Amino acid sequence: MEHFPIFVSLAKARVLVSGGGEPALAKLRLLLKTPAAITVFAEGAAPEIAGWAAAGKLSLESRRPEAADFNGVTLAYAAEEDAGEAARTAALARAAGVMVNVVDNLEASAFITPAIVDRDPVTIAIGTEGAAPVLARALKADLEARLPATLGPLARVGKAFRKLAEALPHGRTRRDFWSDYYGSEGPRAFAEQGAAGAEAALHDLLARHSAQASRPGHVAFVGAGPGDPDLLTLKARRALDEADVVIHDRLVTPAILDLARREALMIDVGKEGFGPSTSQEQINALLVEHGASGAQVVRLKSGDSTVFGRLDEEIDACDAAGIGWHIVPGITAASAAVAAIGQSLTRRGRNASVRFLTGHDVAGFADHDWAALARPGEVAAIYMGKKAARFVQGRLLMHGADRATPVTVIENASRPDQRVLASTLATLPADLAEAEMNGPALTFLGLAPRAAALTLPALQKELA
Repeated sequence: MEHFPIFVSLAKARVLVSGGGEPALAKLRLLLKTPAAITVFAEGAAPEIAGWAAAGKLSLESRRPEAADFNGVTLAYAAEEDAGEAARTAALARAAGVMVNVVDNLEASAFITPAIVDRDPVTIAIGTEGAAPVLARALKADLEARLPATLGPLARVGKAFRKLAEALPHGRTRRDFWSDYYGSEGPRAFAEQGAAGAEAALHDLLARHSAQASRPGHVAFVGAGPGDPDLLTLKARRALDEADVVIHDRLVTPAILDLARREALMIDVGKEGFGPSTSQEQINALLVEHGASGAQVVRLKSGDSTVFGRLDEEIDACDAAGIGWHIVPGITAASAAVAAIGQSLTRRGRNASVRFLTGHDVAGFADHDWAALARPGEVAAIYMGKKAARFVQGRLLMHGADRATPVTVIENASRPDQRVLASTLATLPADLAEAEMNGPALTFLGLAPRAAALTLPALQKELA
């Protein structure tokens, strides 16, 4: 993000625009919606600009700007159609310490003007850092169609009520009040009775929320999916948006953590097989501590929280402390990984069941029914199986498994850096060592990639 988005106050500011043609007109149509004092410098201004000057909406100087004209200016626009004149204006602005936008010249501009969706006082700015103006306009058109015209008046009624709302305790109670207003009560009342109805709804909501006891603490056990934020469920998104505290695993991607409410407390309790870990007892204690304080806690687990996530232990800790909880399922790694290789977990005539296994447990490498797994046609999804690869290979071969049994390892399933390793039971440990897979990986016993390009035991990146 090379351009940091901010909203600049122009309430008592001066804005200088140099140029009198179409580029200047485009900027002025936006600037005239603000309370800024606008001065236009143009030797031959368009009739529309002259009309605005005659109506007192801006000041018009029929000359080029000089250095003294930039004193006290907040923003400047070099909107001349002549590149040399625009460069001269930009140089004067920079010398005066004024931020300048040079129209159609991204490199020379200190700021850019975004595409704007205006529902005053609600303003949505859309920028692409100059990479795709057409895309910005398309997004603007889409948002314009989606957002009701009543959004601005509804927000103005709410803004006037903010002082009264400060009677509510700061934090969760106040957020719930405003969420009820903007999410349901306000739009309904405005549709029925206009601004007066929306204001009456605010008074009713204030009385109701003032009388209510504080919302009790609660824990949502949320599956974050395999890593792609587009695979996060809508329910999970809502939980992250409401969270006061997010207690997350090491494997949850930054792109998903960025979706949490910005004010939320983020606590990393990452675990790594045979490596540095936060103990389960510590995690349980954190859930109880924050839940008991009244916080809305999201326990964010990679994949699906019900699969190898030690969920029962954390639920038991909440139950013992009298803290409410619910589960938001997510897409487990096996589903994302099998999609990456173009296969299905079950197939008529091949396997009528699939096993979800863990490569290791609290005691070390995990034992399973190796004799059953060694039978032809069996399919198993092995979680946390990289370090257990040689152990798994040995147990299966000891129980008569075919050395040519296909084995596929998918690293970072669903993510941009996803990789697929197609191997066999005979060569799995050596292929894994050569591939140097460092990210989270899932191993499929009995499945090979459908893509013809992934020939055994080649390692290839999955193409987006």
